[in-house]
Amino acid sequence: MDQGTLTKKGQKQETESATAEAKMDLPSNSRTVLERRYLRKDRDGNVIETPEGMMRRVARNIASAEKVFSDSADLRKIEDDFYRVMANLEFMPNSPTLMNAGRELQQLAACFVLPIDDSIDSIFEVIKNTALIHKSGGGTGFSFSRIRPKNDLVTTSHGLSSGPISFMRVFNEATEAINQGGFRRGANMAVLRVDHPDVVQFVTAKKDNDQLNNFNISVGITKPFMEALARDGDYELINPHYNKPAGTMKAREVFDMIVDMAWRNGEPGVVFLDKLNDANPTPALGEIESTNPCGEQPLLPYEACNLGSINLAKMAGNGGIDFDRLKSVVHTAVRFLDNVIEVNRYPLPQIEKIARGNRKIGLGVMGFADLLISLGIPYNSDKAVATGENVMKFIQEEARQASSRLGEERGSFPNYKDSIFNVPEGPPMRNATVTTIAPTGTISIISGCSSGVEPLFAVAYTRTVMDGTELVECHPAFRRMAKEQGILSDDLLTKITHETSLKAIREIPESMKKLFANAHDIDVEWHVRMQGAFQKHTDNAVSKTINFRHDAPREEVAKAYRLAYKLDCKGVTVYRDGSREGQVLSVKKKDKAQAAAPAPGGKLTPKARPKELSGKTYKMPTGCGGLYVTINEDEGGAPFEVFAEIGKAGGCAGSQCQGIGRLASLALRSGIDGKDIIKQLIGISCHSPIGLGHAKITSCSDAMAKALRKHMRRHTKGEKATYDIKEVLIVGACPECGGRVEHEGGCIVCRLCGYSKCG
Repeated sequence: MDQGTLTKKGQKQETESATAEAKMDLPSNSRTVLERRYLRKDRDGNVIETPEGMMRRVARNIASAEKVFSDSADLRKIEDDFYRVMANLEFMPNSPTLMNAGRELQQLAACFVLPIDDSIDSIFEVIKNTALIHKSGGGTGFSFSRIRPKNDLVTTSHGLSSGPISFMRVFNEATEAINQGGFRRGANMAVLRVDHPDVVQFVTAKKDNDQLNNFNISVGITKPFMEALARDGDYELINPHYNKPAGTMKAREVFDMIVDMAWRNGEPGVVFLDKLNDANPTPALGEIESTNPCGEQPLLPYEACNLGSINLAKMAGNGGIDFDRLKSVVHTAVRFLDNVIEVNRYPLPQIEKIARGNRKIGLGVMGFADLLISLGIPYNSDKAVATGENVMKFIQEEARQASSRLGEERGSFPNYKDSIFNVPEGPPMRNATVTTIAPTGTISIISGCSSGVEPLFAVAYTRTVMDGTELVECHPAFRRMAKEQGILSDDLLTKITHETSLKAIREIPESMKKLFANAHDIDVEWHVRMQGAFQKHTDNAVSKTINFRHDAPREEVAKAYRLAYKLDCKGVTVYRDGSREGQVLSVKKKDKAQAAAPAPGGKLTPKARPKELSGKTYKMPTGCGGLYVTINEDEGGAPFEVFAEIGKAGGCAGSQCQGIGRLASLALRSGIDGKDIIKQLIGISCHSPIGLGHAKITSCSDAMAKALRKHMRRHTKGEKATYDIKEVLIVGACPECGGRVEHEGGCIVCRLCGYSKCG
């Protein structure tokens, strides 16, 4: 039976079920996120599916796998069980399953690892396979460690190798081209071993924030490297083409370089290769060289990750944790995820073979910070760390029991004989792994809970609705407690949305400040200890961002790496607040004096326009045609006004460009810095982006911002330099809604609209 195609009869049944279904109690923005990203649409883009209908579609499709194993299976009951845990927001599978189950695509896995060998044939075959995976909605991880180093002799051509970094750029541009096709954004992970001769070039590959934007990069740290670091000595480099020594480097110098780059912009991350392989359940089948894009799923070549998460916020009850309810959800979720493997349509035959052979699943959690709040436990406390360890130990034990029972019913995974479970009196196991802590991104937004095992990123957010009204969305537990304390007010909620920490708000009691501490209030040691607590009882790895305040020294990053290694974490992702929001445009004092002064009453008065002004016109390509942006300067050489005319005259695009130009001109004449105009316009996306890499233009607004940026950069070369532009990069705001983004496990997520860098 073709699981990917719904018959007309099936579609009718689905519609009838959705109509009869009780309306789910979804959080305020869950339906919006579902409508934008998950629900089925017609050819005109109109939503033709309800959230309830989506859950029923997924439940029915995944339950259909039962027919493979038993003719007497009660499909309706199992379907209802699957529907219930999703509709109650107790469990949610990964995004591709929600999007594609029961539809034409039927590709349900999130991520894959593909092997790259040291040959042109292999490299470009992998690029082709990457395109097929991204087209199907998946992300990809690679190890570039087998590729010979730069300037190594290529005997077949008598030339010199360009090295792994050059081929990473080819993969990056291929991904960009695929994303241009309108598919779900494909994310990549690149790993290079620390003993590769090109490790320095790899570590610094993203020093320019405009490079390799479709990749997360991580250095593969080895045990010999860590031993050399401990004794402050040298370690050996290995040429992978000959598998022979290629010199030595001082471990501390490489380590300090990794720390410095991570402090600067969060990359590279690190993965501890020996720890990944110590936990490899099927070592006879090969060595683990890479992970999925967010690092939580170590995979053999051609393996896929099949993930889902339990909402721990729903497991609180009567002042404690409802372990009976948690056990029930764990067993249902394990059966669900094993069924996914059966009905999934795999993008490559090699992937299907090993995915079915090992049947790896990754059951994780979300809503952990919410659970702690409901229990009255601050995140940065020994009690919180103990709670995390105990909860994950329970989930791990129950998930293994559930997998063992499925093994009795359906048989152990086919590669069981090559696994660590194949010992005398070893239990049957349906799945080679059962647990993973993934970044939960948009599924935590759908479920209305905190992300993964992260602390709260913020207590409140400001949402702008269609009419321009700003609404404050506050954590319900905080709102309830503030009301009980008699301090809840609109003024307090406004303060919370503008402060990065509750510490500065006097009216909030200290007990509440501790309980609602956000990611930047929490010292690095607590972040790492929490990751280690969950890792202790997780088969695969734990996705967690170690957050740092902007003023954190590099030594704090080094401390995080060392502690993570000591606690047997399998990798580390760090992010220092503001380190990627590198927009630095400073106006010299003489120019500030020329800015328009506020009129009586506090209103800005735009400067009058002289009769003559000079400037430059820039032709910018856009998806709507050529955009001509003219930027005129005032007598001091500063940008004064902007005019924009689209190649396709008239229509909506032309009128909008004209309007944006008028508003930009008004802002400039009123003394607003050009940097602020760029920040508001750059990165805005439309349906017709154009170009690749540095040359990519995402919309007419983006084109105008980049024309202004180009003009201001040129200005710094002349005698009348007005702006000192050190770096221009805007990633601090969501490219779709402008909201604040969270850095989570190597990904970027907006909790207002559901945007995710990783799809």
